[in-house]
Amino acid sequence: MTLEVKVPVLPESVADATIASWHKKPGDTIRRDENLVDLETDKVVLEVPAPADGVLKEIKQQTGATVTSGQLLAVIEEGAVAAAAPAPKPAATPASAASAPSPAATNLSPAGQRIATENKIDPAQVAGTGMRGQVTKEDLVNFMRGGQSAAPTAKAAPTPMAAPTPGSRPEERVTMTRMRAKIAERLMQSKNSIAMLTSFNEINLAKVAAMRKELGEAFEKANGIKLGYMSFFVKAACEALKRHPIVNASVDGNDVIYHGYQDISVAVSTDKGLVTPVLRDAQGMSFADIEKAIAAYAKAAREGGLKLEDLQGGTFTITNGGTFGSLFSTPIVNPPQSAILGMHTIKERAVVENGQVIAAPMMYVAISYDHRIIDGKDAVLFLVDIKNQLENPQRMLLGM
Repeated sequence: MTLEVKVPVLPESVADATIASWHKKPGDTIRRDENLVDLETDKVVLEVPAPADGVLKEIKQQTGATVTSGQLLAVIEEGAVAAAAPAPKPAATPASAASAPSPAATNLSPAGQRIATENKIDPAQVAGTGMRGQVTKEDLVNFMRGGQSAAPTAKAAPTPMAAPTPGSRPEERVTMTRMRAKIAERLMQSKNSIAMLTSFNEINLAKVAAMRKELGEAFEKANGIKLGYMSFFVKAACEALKRHPIVNASVDGNDVIYHGYQDISVAVSTDKGLVTPVLRDAQGMSFADIEKAIAAYAKAAREGGLKLEDLQGGTFTITNGGTFGSLFSTPIVNPPQSAILGMHTIKERAVVENGQVIAAPMMYVAISYDHRIIDGKDAVLFLVDIKNQLENPQRMLLGM
């Protein structure tokens, strides 16, 4: 029986996908649910599994082709068995060499290990962009598409860009990944379609820091996750959004859509760009739920495991430039949302409290907003609400 493998239904916000790599070739035996092909979208890499056991009879779309929902990718002969070809006799190798993995192979992410094995790629030939030079799934996908330079080899080591020969003016042209191109498109969309304005404030995080110090160890033992600052900001944002619903609204033509829930997008940095997975119904999540969800999203983002539904929707965004040491910035609104909260690095500064100068852990915060529907007063009051909750964290526990 012949089965067709088609492009899965893509969300409305994703018009098409690019075939990043085939993991099988015509004539190969395949098993049900085995990954056949990776499709790269503007946001994530999708895996298309085999619908049944059999043999890959024909590939209809080659690597690099642009495809849409429901388009035919391949044909499978269900239940067929590939003809066995005589295997060449392997060359004798020392036992120690055969059993020891290469240094590059041990520097692969889990998803990258599978792709490298299935496509017979030597990781040493791929320039890793992950932490400490780790070769990620995206690195391998880009390498197979020809969009990434191979890692330098001992036979032909190129002159490093950082140390050119005297008088040389080296340049390198690299095609944007779909994700980076989409980020650029959305940033320009935000700039050109939103009347964006930013307001600032500062927050004394002494009481939050004291709570984390006092309860952090017990929290981690009880929940298996550390108590970070982000959960405090998410909880404070949810409470403030309830009291200032216009900040949680969005524009649709001449209409304003008020959302009766708080789906908080949390910006997560990856090697390929910034993504914003969504904490759905964050208003009902506990501190532990928030911390676990953010940790899971961060891990999935690093390993290329985020799903499209993880990135869909969101009514308000929180981004933390302080992770990289940013003291002050103006975040850009993520349309169709109307506002974004920017966190920054915590610095101990001199402040006046009850007539006394003391040292306190201070953070500058910013709210960028769509001035078409959010007045300056509403944005400022929202930010003050955030400040009041975090300077008195017991308020958010009481919904105040």
